[in-house]
Amino acid sequence: MSGFAERITRTPVVIDEARAADQLDTLQKALEAESALSAAAALLEQNEAVRKLAAGVFSGSPYLASLARRDPQAFADILTLDPDAVFSDYTTRLVSQMDDCPDMKSAMRILRRYKRAVSLLIGLCDLGGVWRTREVLRKLSMLADEVVQQAVRFLFRRAIEKGEVDAPMPGAGYFVIAMGKLGSFELNYSSDIDLIVFYDKARAGLTEGVEATKFFVKITRDLVKLLQEGTEDGYVFRTDLRLRPDPGATQIALSAEAALNYYESLGQNWERAALIKARIIAGDFEAGADFLRQISPFVWRRYLDYAAIADIRAMKRKVHAHKGHGTVTVLGHNVKLGRGGIRDIEFFVQTHQLIAGGRNPDLRSRGTIDTLKHLADGEWIRPEVAADLTEVYYFLRRVENVLQMIDDQQTHELPKDEAAFRNVAALCGFNDSEVFAAALLENFKRVEYHYEALFETMPGSATGGDEPAFVFRGDEDDPETLATLQDYGFKNPREAVAVLRAWHSGRYVATRSSQAQERLTEFLPLLLRTLGRTTEPDRALATFDQVLSDLPAGLQLFSAFSRNPSLLRLMADILGTAPRLARIIARRPRLLDAVLDPGFFGAMPTRTIFKELIDNALDQSTDYADMLDRARIVGREQTFLIGVRVLSGTISAAQAGSIYAMLAEALIQALLKRVEDELAERYGRIESGRANVMAMGKLGGREMTASSDLDLIIVYDFDGDAGGSDGAKSLSGTEYYTRLTQRLIAALSAPTAEGALYEVDMRLRPSGHQGPVATKLSSFKEYQQGSAWTWERLALTRARVVAGPESLAAEIGDAIQEVLTRPQDRGAVAEEVRKMRERIETQKGTVDIWDIKQVRGGLVDLEFIVQYLQLVSAAEHPDVLDQTTERALQKLQEAGVLSDKDAGILIPACRLYHNLTQVLRLCVDDNFKPDEAPQALKELIARAAEMGDFRNVELRLREMLREVHGAFDRLVV
Repeated sequence: MSGFAERITRTPVVIDEARAADQLDTLQKALEAESALSAAAALLEQNEAVRKLAAGVFSGSPYLASLARRDPQAFADILTLDPDAVFSDYTTRLVSQMDDCPDMKSAMRILRRYKRAVSLLIGLCDLGGVWRTREVLRKLSMLADEVVQQAVRFLFRRAIEKGEVDAPMPGAGYFVIAMGKLGSFELNYSSDIDLIVFYDKARAGLTEGVEATKFFVKITRDLVKLLQEGTEDGYVFRTDLRLRPDPGATQIALSAEAALNYYESLGQNWERAALIKARIIAGDFEAGADFLRQISPFVWRRYLDYAAIADIRAMKRKVHAHKGHGTVTVLGHNVKLGRGGIRDIEFFVQTHQLIAGGRNPDLRSRGTIDTLKHLADGEWIRPEVAADLTEVYYFLRRVENVLQMIDDQQTHELPKDEAAFRNVAALCGFNDSEVFAAALLENFKRVEYHYEALFETMPGSATGGDEPAFVFRGDEDDPETLATLQDYGFKNPREAVAVLRAWHSGRYVATRSSQAQERLTEFLPLLLRTLGRTTEPDRALATFDQVLSDLPAGLQLFSAFSRNPSLLRLMADILGTAPRLARIIARRPRLLDAVLDPGFFGAMPTRTIFKELIDNALDQSTDYADMLDRARIVGREQTFLIGVRVLSGTISAAQAGSIYAMLAEALIQALLKRVEDELAERYGRIESGRANVMAMGKLGGREMTASSDLDLIIVYDFDGDAGGSDGAKSLSGTEYYTRLTQRLIAALSAPTAEGALYEVDMRLRPSGHQGPVATKLSSFKEYQQGSAWTWERLALTRARVVAGPESLAAEIGDAIQEVLTRPQDRGAVAEEVRKMRERIETQKGTVDIWDIKQVRGGLVDLEFIVQYLQLVSAAEHPDVLDQTTERALQKLQEAGVLSDKDAGILIPACRLYHNLTQVLRLCVDDNFKPDEAPQALKELIARAAEMGDFRNVELRLREMLREVHGAFDRLVV
């Protein structure tokens, strides 16, 4: 062994003479103050190489200077002893101290002081050329290995003392895998460390009652605390556990069995590349080695599968995108991730390993330089390429270490400031920063040349390079991907990359299968471009992420997108405008198939079209249950298409209400017929029996929205002397129509495998919940004429028959007309209406103008005005009766019941309220919040309101609410 001074081969350039002199003087005095350090004091004063090294280091690196000042003993050891022996002695002392360590606080102090002393040793040996760069990287890795090992031993020793573990050795069944540069013994100076923690419960020897997951997660949490929590002694290593399987959804310690299942079924190519460097560094080495053997087939495949080829082609496109665009710079360049940087060398190596390592075990080495040598030996690359990249690699790694040891910062970027750049050059031993810049530039270009050449013979290299390269795999964001996403319009590309990385990691069920991954790879560039054209790409992507998280399987939807770019554009429009519709698609992706019909954007839906579509679907049923499923499929499909037409502008919001109602009527008619047939098969029919479905509320008024329920009343009739039904099992008339009603409600609302069609509300029937579900015509007339409350007569203004025999419909219509045209006590009705409005205000009152139904001056007030005026005026003016609010207002104006001035307020308000309600019910599930709403939705609202700007809509809405509220107070008297 030889001393430190004799092995110095280079020294940094002193860039600040005054600072260097001051630091040297301080250290000199500290060494001279203690007799035990006198030899070091003499060496620092008398040995020119030592003094030049110290002056250069302390001039350029505040961090190393602070370490030396803080621990003169460590500095003295380094100057006077063999550096390898110092490293060994410090490590031996660490093991002894940790074996005797009583508590966490003491352990944290011991580990941090060991890290500080060894960091000073490595920094001086690196800058003085005492150790070559390969050895520096190895020593940094050994430092990390040792602190992790001792931390794990300490934590398990405590667990054994607490009686949580009964195992022959600390850490049994628990193993820590080093990834990245630590795994390959290539750690940089101020790096964090990438770890994955697994456990094998069967080996752990946990005592009875100790739950494995909780125990190992707590051990891992304490391990991270020991390593990275800041104390007065600093920290040891920042620790990153995100390379574990699906880090967003798994615990920080994962069972080995679960990990194996993940890698076998869901593992990604970036994880294969990462696991090339995996190395057991702490805990149960035998269990860890067994685990690595088991995942070896995942890492080292004997073939190149589809997804791997796609990944490599994406990287090839990334290189092609570089050609002819810009030049490699120096100031501000990232020596790790920038063009021609360290990552390009590593990728060059790992790409060859992924391609050929499965068939060539010699290529399964962890270290970058070792693998370059194996590639050259196996004639995968020319020897001069390996030599060239090896030289550049060590040069850039040394520069990277210098960047980090200046202030102990995990940075990889060369300074943009010229003074700071000169300091880096000086620490690297360059007197002239321009010479240093030229050397960097030359090395970057050497890497770039080999990196580009890598793909010339790659599979698929003949394909065009027009498609941008998107790289979402690995532990760090790809700069080119971030830049492209930003160009597309994403305001937060890092969040976008995090979302996309989750998709590629198989976190969601929809993206786990290999086939789904293939389709995802195919359409993803188009998806991102398409989302980028929406008004808010980030929000649209976030909504699609929610869609994927709920999707039970992705292959069907992804395949549709891959085959039909127009579907993808439609989906982007929906994502940007109507999150509610997007979630519906997530649950039922085959809804998109309907959009492929060439006639989709053609003729306007009509009653005839709806009837034909529904009958065709239901006539193909194999049984009653299948019929219910088919009804739900066709109904949901047509509801979705109406919404898409509203979004696309092919139908207006004003038209949508009547079209939704036509669809509901067609479904009720079709289902009533089939329910009657199904009931007849069991119980026969009642001679002269008739049943009608009467619509109330939004369906009655032809003002349905995408989320409306159905307010229904079932009215039936039969001859008084008719007996029961004529089936093998007879039912009385009342029981027969009760069962018919129950079956119809179930046919409309009961959930099947295909979900439900509508929610059905029967509370408007005579006597509400207290009365029978079906009402005989005579009982209906009697109740309405003698017992109905004022609110029930108001509701009757919107009643109309939508299904059943026309003869009974005419009788029901006459009965309703007779009730509504009776003279009313205007004052008494007005008082009742005002009391009802006050009760509603107490229960559901709001000041939110976008709660258009409940806010004062909103739909409730408007509908009360219309229904009240019809009820008190129909005796004199029967023509004012109409179920649709706007038409009723027009008839009230024509009859002179409503003044032109009030009509000029109420009719435009009615249109605006219904148009806005249509859009809001279509696009959002909950309350509309303008501050959180997509810009595209605001634009759709403005279009539906026939105004140019959303702000104008808000102003007009507030004005109309005030005017309608005033009209309510003025007219309901």
